[in-house]
Amino acid sequence: MEPILSARNIVKRFGGLTAVNQVSLDVYPGEVVGLVGDNAAGKSTLIKCISGVYQPEEGEVYFQGQRVHFARPIDARKAGIETIYQDLALAGNLNVPANIFLGREIKKAYLGGVVHTLDEDTMLRESDKLLKDLEIRFPSLHMQIDKLSGGQRQAVAIARAMYWNARFIIMDEPTNNLGVVEQRKVLELIRRLKAQNVPVILISHTLPDVFAVTDRIVVMHRGRKVTEKRTADTNSEEIVRYMVGALDDTRATA
Repeated sequence: MEPILSARNIVKRFGGLTAVNQVSLDVYPGEVVGLVGDNAAGKSTLIKCISGVYQPEEGEVYFQGQRVHFARPIDARKAGIETIYQDLALAGNLNVPANIFLGREIKKAYLGGVVHTLDEDTMLRESDKLLKDLEIRFPSLHMQIDKLSGGQRQAVAIARAMYWNARFIIMDEPTNNLGVVEQRKVLELIRRLKAQNVPVILISHTLPDVFAVTDRIVVMHRGRKVTEKRTADTNSEEIVRYMVGALDDTRATA
């Protein structure tokens, strides 16, 4: 099986600091890969190089078998790579359908196409069908986003990505600052993405969440990938040792 995403020898520098140093990463269809590391390990910088936020100084990215270069995040989204950050980029004063269609609203034309208005009925109907398919439930889709819980907001962000045919999803700390029940809901959504053959990179400091849903774990330390292990073949204690630099597989092969 060929990887759906392949990053090869990515290097990103900020002045004299090398934030990502020769990192390679493969992700296969329907796979959930945990990307972990301490603060300033380079995790977020790596995914920003993949998703078009940053341009790496060295390295290549392949997506669906083709070499790609994303000058902007919108280019990555058009290709089918959606990144869901902690701030979610949701509009708090708008309701659920308006956020799912934010920037890509459905409109209907009047007077021979001279006048266009938002087709709120269609957006509501499409949102309702999408959320039911994902088994996501809200008291009302007319609720404003800022009235929803953290877990419900994550669900809206994931649903939006799925509606726009995301072929690959990157999630940056999706369970951060959520209660236990809401963490479980987000993890269940990740499992549903996997069941639909949508691969996910999960960045998280919460190792129980990582072990609950991932197939493999990649650990970064000070900008380098220090190990990559099947989740079933490791444990939290070992991963923490890699995260703090006590273990490093690259030393053994250097």
